[in-house]
Amino acid sequence: MYKVDFNKPCKVHFIGIGGISMSGLAEILMSEGFTVTGSDRAKSELTEKLEKSGAVIYYGQRESNIADDLDLVVYTAAISKDNPELCKAIDKKIPMLTRAQLLGQLMLNYKTPIAISGTHGKTTTTSMISEILMKAETDPTLSIGGILRSVGGNYRVGSNDYFVTEACEYTNSYLEFYPRISLILNIEEDHLDFFKDINDIRNSFHRFALRLPKDGALIINGDIDNLSEITADVACPVHTYGSSSSSDYYPEDISFDEFGRGIFTLKRKEKEDVKVELGVVGIHNVYNACAALLLSDLLELDINTSVLALKHFTGSDRRFEFKGKLGDISIIDDYAHHPTEIKATLNACRNYPHKELWCIFQPHTYTRTNAFLNEFAEALSLADHVVLADIYAAREKNTIGITSRDLLKKIEEKGTDVHYFPTFDEIENFILENCSTNDMLITMGAGDIVKVGENLLGK
Repeated sequence: MYKVDFNKPCKVHFIGIGGISMSGLAEILMSEGFTVTGSDRAKSELTEKLEKSGAVIYYGQRESNIADDLDLVVYTAAISKDNPELCKAIDKKIPMLTRAQLLGQLMLNYKTPIAISGTHGKTTTTSMISEILMKAETDPTLSIGGILRSVGGNYRVGSNDYFVTEACEYTNSYLEFYPRISLILNIEEDHLDFFKDINDIRNSFHRFALRLPKDGALIINGDIDNLSEITADVACPVHTYGSSSSSDYYPEDISFDEFGRGIFTLKRKEKEDVKVELGVVGIHNVYNACAALLLSDLLELDINTSVLALKHFTGSDRRFEFKGKLGDISIIDDYAHHPTEIKATLNACRNYPHKELWCIFQPHTYTRTNAFLNEFAEALSLADHVVLADIYAAREKNTIGITSRDLLKKIEEKGTDVHYFPTFDEIENFILENCSTNDMLITMGAGDIVKVGENLLGK
């Protein structure tokens, strides 16, 4: 495998540079003196920001984008084998790394690389940890899978002490990482276009945990089934958080304020209890906060400073993000695209003031929709009204023959009011005609459904 010498900046080309992780890596390399070019399908806020930082971006992927003087080409798992740039780089015998391989090599340049993994909650927990480290003035370097408002983007370049990144299990990419501290938030079925089943997924997380060194640490959700299977043979100490006293850290006296933001007492093994007030909603974020505060203690940060950071953290973009008011109708946007995430988000809505709850849901990928059809129907039925958009294909082709109408039928069987429209315009017109005063509207999904709420608000 090609090894990047970070002391000798070179010329790097990113295929798919506009991705949330790829753009952050490109920015970090540029800050280290590397010359960066890249390509993507279309302009975006991320690519425009890269251009302002000095990157040369090509829109549309073609052979001519691969210059003769490139030292390295970086690509993602989403890039197909017949991609013209990938093929040209192979023809020219230019060294290549996957996004995960580059990120893994980058981690080796930091004293304490921290990787946050799990089926759900990675971006929010990574953001919480980022806020804690910044509040503690540790000058961390950050690579986040979403936009964090306090840094004005998805990355931050700091000192070489702490490096914080998300670690996604898809295609086993995180097995290229070299963390000193890892978090495993939860383990559930997902990405079944790659993994065989839940046992395959659990084996992947076990292999991820085994990558930790003896002087490292594993923080893991103690509520995970058969936890010892995941932690078996791990070389470093294992610390748990969860819902009960069987874990090292757990919450008690949980309540929610008038906007659904969590308030609880954190019970800490061999340490004093601490009162925590969150700036984000939902019971799921109570547990994310427990994980972040456990890490804070492992790093020997001041607990009061860390608690204050979480109180001021109001979420990253597309995670229960308040978009605005349409008259007296509150519009929220959320990235939830798995049944467990949908349940957590819609349950969080119960503590947020509203009359009736409208959920506009855009299923994400055909394989996920097919695998969890019944579970999606059950989760979405927590809303009073459901409006379905077409399935967002992402990296897939519809070889299954599934559509949003299949999900509509399942939701109808639950007795929930549900509608389907093939275009965003039709969805927006329907909402304008049917949403009432003091209702709450949430756009939900990992695709581009956020545009519906923004269009309604005139953005």
